[in-house]
Amino acid sequence: MTDTVRPAAGEDIITLAGGCFWCLEAVYERVRGVLAVESGYSNGLVATPPSYEAVCSGQTGYAEVVQLRFVPEQVSLRALLEIFFTIHDPTTLNRQGADVGTQYRSAIFYHDEAQRREAAAVIEELQAALGGRVVTELQQVRDYHPAEAYHQHYFARNPEQGYCQFVVAAKVDKFVRTLGQYLRPEA
Repeated sequence: MTDTVRPAAGEDIITLAGGCFWCLEAVYERVRGVLAVESGYSNGLVATPPSYEAVCSGQTGYAEVVQLRFVPEQVSLRALLEIFFTIHDPTTLNRQGADVGTQYRSAIFYHDEAQRREAAAVIEELQAALGGRVVTELQQVRDYHPAEAYHQHYFARNPEQGYCQFVVAAKVDKFVRTLGQYLRPEA
């Protein structure tokens, strides 16, 4: 369990759930100022480290998440949340496209009070813009566990896989088209 990881000086960590972690990971790996992206599971109901199969059953309460280590001087938390709310639908409860279940919920798992306040402000602004339809949870991160090794950098390693071609690639393309100012130079 790594929910107590402390970022290095000048760095921060945030944990986000917005559907399949492969989609979020593929986008955030392209964002300038993001040093590392790890797919994992967080905020479940059981203490035992979950497996992908157990999480997919919907019985563990865990969400598929990405944990981002970033440099706030290069990319702000607000910018990361702008990306987050652009690449997934925060108005669908426990669903992103064809992916259905609590493991695909929209959530921001904050690591400190400053993150909670910033995320709450962004959610409030989005609620006003979307007529109160945002279902994104805001909770303190707990019981974070990294996903199995084969889930890490999934899109980069499996670009020809069907889900990657049709779902993940579309989210990456949307990010590049709409928020290209956050794209890392080498991406």
